[in-house]
Amino acid sequence: MQDDTPAEGLSDPIENTAPAAGLAEILAPHLSVVFCGLNPALTAHRDGHNFSNRSNRFWRVLHLAGFTPRLLRAEEEREMLQYGLGLTSAVSRPTKSASELKKSDYIAAAPVLEEKIRRLAPANLAFLGKAAYAAISLRADIEWGRQPEAFAGTSIWVLPNPSGLNRAFDLAKLTEHYREVKLAVEGERVLIK
Repeated sequence: MQDDTPAEGLSDPIENTAPAAGLAEILAPHLSVVFCGLNPALTAHRDGHNFSNRSNRFWRVLHLAGFTPRLLRAEEEREMLQYGLGLTSAVSRPTKSASELKKSDYIAAAPVLEEKIRRLAPANLAFLGKAAYAAISLRADIEWGRQPEAFAGTSIWVLPNPSGLNRAFDLAKLTEHYREVKLAVEGERVLIK
């Protein structure tokens, strides 16, 4: 059963930083899940909204996995906060493709991300793709799903990147991976009550 009620106390975000001009992070303290993209796409930077490229499946997968009660549009990204969700990027520099980033870009950006996550203390941080977390953790053997270690005191997940360029995962497979996080979050809520 999916919980469609907004998370309590999350309607007033304290974060609205723009890592790339015109593109805001969607963050607040103590969120259930912060999704961490590799970096902003040039289209998102241009449009001023995360995951704005029509070929990107992030918003659809978020809905299909049960995180949102309806399909949000990129322009409605701030509504994520109502559901205890947030967005950030491992690297703030926009590129046409994440393949333009090097391991050193992720390593250089890691202290900023770590400080941000430690300060905001989300329950879960979900990296969208293996590249950022592999570089930050200095591990080459990253598997999909929950990771055995924490990052900045937060549980870590590594999920397939929802980019339309990621042909290795169709919509059903993407949804399956994201739903695993959703079910874990629901389990955490039950344990807290």
